[in-house]
Amino acid sequence: MIISSTHDYREAARRRLPRFLFNYIDGGAYDEHTLARNSLDLRQLALRQRVLKEVGEVDLSTTLLGQSLSMPLALSPVGLTGMYARRGEVQAARAAEKAGIPFTLSTVSVCPIEEVQQAVTRPIWFQLYVLKDRGFMKNVLDRAWAAGVRTLVFTVDMPVPGARYRDRHSGMSGPNAALRRYLQAVTHPRWAWDVGLLGRPHDLGNVSAYLKKKTGLEDYVGWLGANFDPGIGWHDLQWIRDSWQGSMLLKGILDPEDAREAVRFGADGIVVSNHGGRQLDGVLSTARALPEIASAVKGDLALLVDSGVRSGLDVVRLLALGADTVMLGRAFIYALAAEGQAGVENVLSLFAREMQVAMTLTGARRIAEISADSLVRAGVEGQ
Repeated sequence: MIISSTHDYREAARRRLPRFLFNYIDGGAYDEHTLARNSLDLRQLALRQRVLKEVGEVDLSTTLLGQSLSMPLALSPVGLTGMYARRGEVQAARAAEKAGIPFTLSTVSVCPIEEVQQAVTRPIWFQLYVLKDRGFMKNVLDRAWAAGVRTLVFTVDMPVPGARYRDRHSGMSGPNAALRRYLQAVTHPRWAWDVGLLGRPHDLGNVSAYLKKKTGLEDYVGWLGANFDPGIGWHDLQWIRDSWQGSMLLKGILDPEDAREAVRFGADGIVVSNHGGRQLDGVLSTARALPEIASAVKGDLALLVDSGVRSGLDVVRLLALGADTVMLGRAFIYALAAEGQAGVENVLSLFAREMQVAMTLTGARRIAEISADSLVRAGVEGQ
């Protein structure tokens, strides 16, 4: 098929992947209302077209947390990325390095920290949940630092897992899940050979390294459910803030007061995120939440945002709402599933070209020139 957008990559991924894997990355929580609003609210933001502005050559480069980026993008942490392509985390990290942007490794990755970091020369970012097993947290943080990681992304919006109906229906969880996954895999021979067979081992690499035994996909949902901590508070993060010597981002902020609390806590940045609509359905889209948060803390810390981003136009919209950098999740996973590292490289080049067009036609030569004036109105229709 002809690939010209992330929507094409989504369709290519749907064809290639067993249903349980496609639905895991494509789905959201409950009725998926927030999942849909994330993209819809972004599309409803009208860019303000300006002409004859002598823009010339557009410069996408920017800096974040003292790092130089080729464009204001980063790849989000996605659990089980290694199930979407052979050693998928390594392929995605290489694509991000080639594009000059950060890659964030998930706690529940297939490939462990050491394998991914050794595959690239640029330090990756590492994402961590606040878990009941503080020994695991200490172990994985020590390993991350020893491997060269200097940016920690703490996901704070998952004290309990959201109810994801699609996962139970498709076999990621629910009755007879392992059998259903096997039957789906054998009906997708390309994936079964390239990833299912040649992509082994299929375990939670970072968890297995700590437990010193294989923690496979069949244990994934159960391990997460048993280790999330619904009693977490700001004090649970303080020992990490005190001991982690690198930068710390808090991911999962949707409320301005939580953003102010992050400033008081000493975070270096926040990610405005609703977990891609995968946690609490019915909450604000990030496009709706971002303007008020930016008004509250812009300039006090780095301001990142994710959820619903499907094009370079969406990136420009979110920068206009106040973000410093935009994180991509589903967009790069669809491409990874379809074409591996080459797919991620291509989707990032698509984003870059789309950003260049949008900036040229809104009169912005540099990233710093994108502002609320780049939109017809600095908000979302109906806000």
